[in-house]
Amino acid sequence: MATFAAPASSKSSIPNFNLSLTEIREMAEAVASNTNQTFDSVAAQTNPTFESAIAPIGMEENNMNVFCYKINVLQNASANKDIRNACSEALSMLDENKTEALMREDVYKVVQAVIANKEEISKLDGEDRRLVKSLECVFISNGLNLDEGKREQFKILNCEGDLEMQFNSNINERAAKELFTRDELDGMSDDYINGLETEQVDGVLKYAVTSKSPDYYPLIKLARNTETRERMYLAYTTRCPENLSLLQEATRLRLAKARLLGKNTHAEYVLEDQMAKTPKAVLEMLNDLRGKIRQAWVERLKELSEMKKKDMEATGKQYNGLFDWDISYYENIRTKLKYNIDPEVVKQYFSVDRVVPAILNIYQKMLGLRIVKVDKQSAWHPDVELYEVWEANEDKFIGHFYLDLYPREGKYSHAAMFPTRPGFTKADGSREYPIASMLTNFPKPTPSSPALFEHEDVEDFMHEMGHVFHWLCAVTKWSIFHGTNVESDFIEAPSQMLENWCWQPSVLRQISSHHKTGKPLPDSLIEGMIRNKNENALQRYLIVIFFSLYDMAIHNTTSNVDVNETYNQMYNETLCTNCGGASIWTVATFGHMMRGYDGSYYSYLWSQVYSTDMFETRFLKEGIDNAQTGMDYRKEILQPGGSRDSMVSLERFLGRKPNSDAFFKQCGINNSLN
Repeated sequence: MATFAAPASSKSSIPNFNLSLTEIREMAEAVASNTNQTFDSVAAQTNPTFESAIAPIGMEENNMNVFCYKINVLQNASANKDIRNACSEALSMLDENKTEALMREDVYKVVQAVIANKEEISKLDGEDRRLVKSLECVFISNGLNLDEGKREQFKILNCEGDLEMQFNSNINERAAKELFTRDELDGMSDDYINGLETEQVDGVLKYAVTSKSPDYYPLIKLARNTETRERMYLAYTTRCPENLSLLQEATRLRLAKARLLGKNTHAEYVLEDQMAKTPKAVLEMLNDLRGKIRQAWVERLKELSEMKKKDMEATGKQYNGLFDWDISYYENIRTKLKYNIDPEVVKQYFSVDRVVPAILNIYQKMLGLRIVKVDKQSAWHPDVELYEVWEANEDKFIGHFYLDLYPREGKYSHAAMFPTRPGFTKADGSREYPIASMLTNFPKPTPSSPALFEHEDVEDFMHEMGHVFHWLCAVTKWSIFHGTNVESDFIEAPSQMLENWCWQPSVLRQISSHHKTGKPLPDSLIEGMIRNKNENALQRYLIVIFFSLYDMAIHNTTSNVDVNETYNQMYNETLCTNCGGASIWTVATFGHMMRGYDGSYYSYLWSQVYSTDMFETRFLKEGIDNAQTGMDYRKEILQPGGSRDSMVSLERFLGRKPNSDAFFKQCGINNSLN
């Protein structure tokens, strides 16, 4: 196991997260003022060049992102609700200000004049030319190529940013809570029970279970009482009713803007600059996969239904159907019976204290890095840890990352990497070093147990760390191309590829250690886990297919549809389960539709094709511990960020054009998308 011993401290400053409400507002106003001054200066150019007109806008974007990324982390992670609200207001104001700046016709004309100077453009390096092209596309996407009347309509419609921010804030702020007696929590471990808060209700001790991930997912998987699972499921899926109207309005605005820009649908507009290119290509892939997977899932549901029937007969209850809140529970029982795998047993081998340094050690060896934990640091919460990243064999600094692993009130409720500062080249030629933050909601330690990961938590941690190192290892001139700022249907590929490490026997032995005995996972458990994963590969993709098809249903349409009715109908048709007629609005917590994945959720599957190809073609053949393969991956996939087309990065790493053979092999399908 690596020890993260510190070298000489880095010269890169870390952000100050201890900001007052006044400071947040004043800093946001200063950023807005600087943006306006920059665009005024560009608009005044009479003989514009790249250096006098394009570069200043790129540099302003660099500087604005330094502030906005930091404030976005606070908005999603601060323990102070007033601070979260102030950050939300600041980001909303800056988003509106930036949108107005990028709709200035006088600035657009200057940019067009630079683009028209073919001789100057030809002398620029690749990333500078990409900046010019990107800036032109941004202006066009903001309606600057429209006539005056349509441009005014576009301005009125271009306000979905506020809706998206409010939607996600509602998810973070609104946690459902249900109270249960100890008997109603039959099946839950003592560690789980000991970690819950309690309340006295009419003299009866009850345990508070929230919709936070460490509370909700274990209960829905392990609670024996079907009424308990049902109550918690319904609470979870009905906790944000106000979000329905926000998503409905956002889809209306998106369609109206796309039509003004000459596109038939919002998805058509979104996909134009992605690797997939067209909704037709996306739908062909999704429908092809659904056709191959759905029947296998129907057969599985029959098996689970029989299991529930036997349960009901054994307890003298009447079987009334298999519902959404039953699936995880009976899948868990099936796994125990068929493979002798008990997630409660498995997680005893994955304490946070063991897994986190073990996975960091994998990353530093693979990428030729040295990771240093910083003992004294100032962050947004005492639970947060800070790390420095250096080159392994030289005193060269790379960047920082924060780990914020445990849930709390008002915090972002899922797992994600949040860019905290971009890397870029400053005006004086020096380097701004990147910072990333991982926000997750893993189970906390209890009085009787350390913090323990389920294996899927280990996989999630490995995945999000993939995003962290994509962010840290990128070296770009402009922040707009830094790290994960790539095509949306490639953004997940690097992290998805790294999930494969969590299924390699040698890695599982390396990162596991029973928190009481110190022994690694036994080979019999590892073998069962891998067999279970392989058998369930197709079914695991079905939920992603559903989300992707739903995204297309509300965004690849020429007329507005009811977002909730469409969701529930497609869910029942695709996944063949239901909630017994209860009124739910699960879509109100489908944050991806309001967090940049609108028209792009298919990218999880699309990029899975690339991730599987990368893993099997290079790492599986050459060795997951092969240092040269790791450095090639860092150089060709991570380092360029979005400064070149991701297809170029893929082809350079693979040594050929990517294909889907490895993906379909993993699914057990002898077929290809090509």
